[in-house]
Amino acid sequence: MVKKLPYDERPDLQKIKAQWYKLTGLHSREEWSEAVVRAATAAEIAANFAIRQEFDRASKFTPEFVDSLLKWANGLTGKLDHLLMPLIGAGLSKEASTRLRTLAKTVNDDRNKIVHRGEFRGAAESQANIEAAREFIESLVRLYKSRYRLKEKKG
Repeated sequence: MVKKLPYDERPDLQKIKAQWYKLTGLHSREEWSEAVVRAATAAEIAANFAIRQEFDRASKFTPEFVDSLLKWANGLTGKLDHLLMPLIGAGLSKEASTRLRTLAKTVNDDRNKIVHRGEFRGAAESQANIEAAREFIESLVRLYKSRYRLKEKKG
């Protein structure tokens, strides 16, 4: 039996996978709002992954310093606006940049309505948000891992 790494010690892509597996279980149990929050968490971890990739490629910053920047940026929108887009914006087409921002806004706004206002989501709203998160995550991670695809948990 293979022992899993503690969650905090896993690399970002494994954390995304864990969040995605969790949200599919929540969604299948009709825990729509909780699934939306997990989708947003996975999207934010994808942003962390991309930011770390960019800093690894273009700087000599320590992982601890990059982590401090991720905490400072605080949330998906902050990470996109203050870190990721300044790092990769020039390398993306205007359409790709706009699409990533639009998807992130959709995912993050819905999460915030649930977490900060106590709103609930139904099946259709939850599914739409999860699909936006999937597109955001896969599009972003594919900038670094060209064949990346989120998979549903089997069984």
